[in-house]
Amino acid sequence: MDITDNGPEPNAFDIETATRQNANYRTVAWTGKYLQVTLMSIPVGESIGLESHPETDQFLRLDAGRGRVKMGPSKDDLSFQEDVGDGWSIQVPAGTWHDVENTGDVPLRLYTVYAPVHHAAGAVQPTSDDAEKAEESGKDEPPSWAVEPEEGEPDQHA
Repeated sequence: MDITDNGPEPNAFDIETATRQNANYRTVAWTGKYLQVTLMSIPVGESIGLESHPETDQFLRLDAGRGRVKMGPSKDDLSFQEDVGDGWSIQVPAGTWHDVENTGDVPLRLYTVYAPVHHAAGAVQPTSDDAEKAEESGKDEPPSWAVEPEEGEPDQHA
């Protein structure tokens, strides 16, 4: 399925099919003024990566594979842990440290909705290393039309 991020314009697509077909670590599917939809594929034995977004609530839904979500108030206190699989959703409150590990034997396919926007519109990052390099280089910044929260604490990665 071919997905094109058309920015803050109306959009519709088969998100389940697109999520199951997405082989990239991250594909930004749609970027609005206040939220963003990304598709993700996490290889067997890997994870999204422990992180916290002080100003961002997240919704994740798994469409293929199995994993384990870990969340908590600090990177050393991930007291919420749950095994998850196809059809499960994960809600991450702003400021919560979280990670999702692929514990299955196939790529973990999921989509996530961020509010506010987190990534460059239309970004495609084949691997987590590509995503990290884009973030570090400043190439993975929200577009000018996105409404960002007031300056607060930056996102944190473990």
